[in-house]
Amino acid sequence: MAVRKFLLLLLLGVFVFLCLSQVSSNGYEEEGMKEMEYDEKMMRGANRRLMQYIDCGGQCRRRCGAHSRPNRCIRACGTCCRRCRCVPPGTSGNREMCGTCYTSMTTHGNRTKCP
Repeated sequence: MAVRKFLLLLLLGVFVFLCLSQVSSNGYEEEGMKEMEYDEKMMRGANRRLMQYIDCGGQCRRRCGAHSRPNRCIRACGTCCRRCRCVPPGTSGNREMCGTCYTSMTTHGNRTKCP
């Protein structure tokens, strides 16, 4: 048992060492990496500004307030809200107000996903 643990730790150590040596040999200098990280942060910030902010939790609790299975409804609504950035008004219906993203999403059983 102890031998297996030792071999597993040794194998893990070798794997980590190889991964770290691969990263350091990519040819990126320290400054180049900093510039790449800065560019990625700027792009993520721009994408956030372009996407409309919506309080998915609050909107879904409102939407699923009268549902017979509210937890299940809130979970599905949250997924749809994060993907489509929209929750229809009211407690039922009005799905077309969120566009094709919200209305076309289906489950594995080919039933509508979004409440």
